[in-house]
Amino acid sequence: MNEIIIYIEEIINDGRQQSKVRHKMSDIIGIVLFAMLANANEWEEMAGFAKEYENFLRKYLTLENGIPSHDTIRRVFGMINSEIFQQIQNKWNELLNTDEGAKLKKIINIDGKTMRDSGRGDEKPHHVVSAWSKGDGFCLGQKAVHEKSNEITAIPELLKTIQIKNQIVTIDAMGTQIDIAAQICKQHGYYVLAVKQNQPSLYEDITGYFNDIQLRESVKLSGNYLKTTEKAHSRIETREYYQTNDISWLNNKKNWAGIKSIGMVRNTYYTGDAVITEQRYYICSIMTDITLFERAVRGHWAIESMHWHLDVTFREDYNTTIDKNAALNLNIMRKLCLSILKLIEVRKSKTSLKLKRFYISMNPEKHLAAILDS
Repeated sequence: MNEIIIYIEEIINDGRQQSKVRHKMSDIIGIVLFAMLANANEWEEMAGFAKEYENFLRKYLTLENGIPSHDTIRRVFGMINSEIFQQIQNKWNELLNTDEGAKLKKIINIDGKTMRDSGRGDEKPHHVVSAWSKGDGFCLGQKAVHEKSNEITAIPELLKTIQIKNQIVTIDAMGTQIDIAAQICKQHGYYVLAVKQNQPSLYEDITGYFNDIQLRESVKLSGNYLKTTEKAHSRIETREYYQTNDISWLNNKKNWAGIKSIGMVRNTYYTGDAVITEQRYYICSIMTDITLFERAVRGHWAIESMHWHLDVTFREDYNTTIDKNAALNLNIMRKLCLSILKLIEVRKSKTSLKLKRFYISMNPEKHLAAILDS
């Protein structure tokens, strides 16, 4: 991780009026990174952490004029171009990426998250669309938008910034758009896209197919069927996966670039005495491979898990930063810290990420030094 600190120093181009600058941007980014790992979520907490551990931080940061106030940290974070943080994120990803298992298609999940407490008055909360690689355990990139409905325009822009060749991109139903499918194919990637009623004709066709008992049985007999049973959330859950390349009948098939198959997942679980069944539908540009289809569908859960950690581990939804650029930069830093926390061992026993931050906060000099030297 020490390479990241050095890299931050190298790439920062401080555009402020130097005669009025008391605190280097690279120092401020370093403070936020260390403080965030040590369980600080708010600007005041970050500044407080830095003041408490100033002598320790001086081993890695310049701090020529001491510790900046929380207002200075917040203001400077709002000034830094988010592309700088994207470069830092990319550098970290580069350090982690060993290309192990390159022959196995990676699953890249794309989804959006609203930072719920970042809006005030007529200002809507910030919304960030991210691309997450479960296999690598890090975020590939993100785009900030005004609200969830803008995801449709943000996803193509995000796709342009990441490498998806020979990888599988999964997106929920909002992103199941003809142009988005075409762009994934143009970038030589594959897709598994959820289908709901925002694409009414497509939804009607696919649900009609899989609701036909005889057609479902023919899919089973073809070998493109998988059934799993496991305990999840204190209940027994059965998942059935169906995939077929029998799509010659599909209306408007020509509109969906690269489409090779359709799929369904049926979830059945018990709640009290009730049996609940849910069905989800997909279009795919991958040929029938039920194991790969299952991996892609289940893999999309990884980005939901990342969003959960941003809220539970880093309390993102409670952060009241209004400045859009500062909020996006914090979002990128949280994802970087999330990736770091997943890699490190704070105690020998298995520890949640939330507890890891807590343990680091109890003895930051010990734990942060270990992280930096790893």
